[in-house]
Amino acid sequence: MKERIAIVDMGTNTFLLLIAEKNGRELKSIYQDRIATKIGKGGINGGFITEEAIDRAMAALQQFDQKAKGMNVTKAVAIGTSAIRNASNQADLIKRIESETSFQPQVISGEREADFIYQGVRQAIDIPPSKALIVDIGGGSVEFIIADAREAFWKQSFEIGGQRLMELFHHHDPILPEEIRNTQNYLNEKLAPLFAALVKWKPEVLVGVSGSFDTLSEIYCKENSIPCSNSPETPLTIEAFQSISQRLYSKTREERMQIPGMIELRVDMIVVSCCLIECLLTHYPFNRITVSSYSLKEGVLATL
Repeated sequence: MKERIAIVDMGTNTFLLLIAEKNGRELKSIYQDRIATKIGKGGINGGFITEEAIDRAMAALQQFDQKAKGMNVTKAVAIGTSAIRNASNQADLIKRIESETSFQPQVISGEREADFIYQGVRQAIDIPPSKALIVDIGGGSVEFIIADAREAFWKQSFEIGGQRLMELFHHHDPILPEEIRNTQNYLNEKLAPLFAALVKWKPEVLVGVSGSFDTLSEIYCKENSIPCSNSPETPLTIEAFQSISQRLYSKTREERMQIPGMIELRVDMIVVSCCLIECLLTHYPFNRITVSSYSLKEGVLATL
């Protein structure tokens, strides 16, 4: 029997909607949308969601709710991640979601978030037997998973997402070399457990998950006349990342928006995201990099 399911990933920067049709074990995506809600803006490092951000969240969810009802969705789930799980006023938002929409809100731990991301990525790409480091850079947290196609060997969520890094370090436009160094020093300290795990498990491939990685891949494809597709796996190289990131560091927001492949949704956070990716590549000799457009919401869908 066919069933239509709606899943919203309530991220710190963006709310992502996936509507899929489930027929037994068969899953088929039939609609996707995204809205920049920026619920972490102004409160992420203080542990709360501003009233304006709650209003933006509700406007997005109500829009998604109308679409889901119009497509005869029978099950609707909204997954709360870093900004929501760490917010002192989490209950206020949850109450409004329950009373004003059809979505069933679930606030998940960082470890559970990493589990869902791994399940999503497994559907998108063939993870090599030699293991991969899967990296999902969100606005509030970053999830790291060391895994092969069969199992995850190590995973951890760190509260060092793009919105947090922006508010802590990115205060000038273009970003100053000193701000890049301060970001890198901060990440070097925070990511010590990850660096130890990389030495232990020795993954060969860096798998970037959606978000800023999607945009970096899009820029790479545009610059190299590679056909852009909706494939669950898209290309990027370490050399191309290094070239693109250096240009992004040197440009203003307006100049970054002129780069083919850049989108409004990513233009702010992509600079500190590049700082984080550069930190990983500096600390560990990955053989190559690739990008998965599947992430948390596809992982949630696979487990329903």
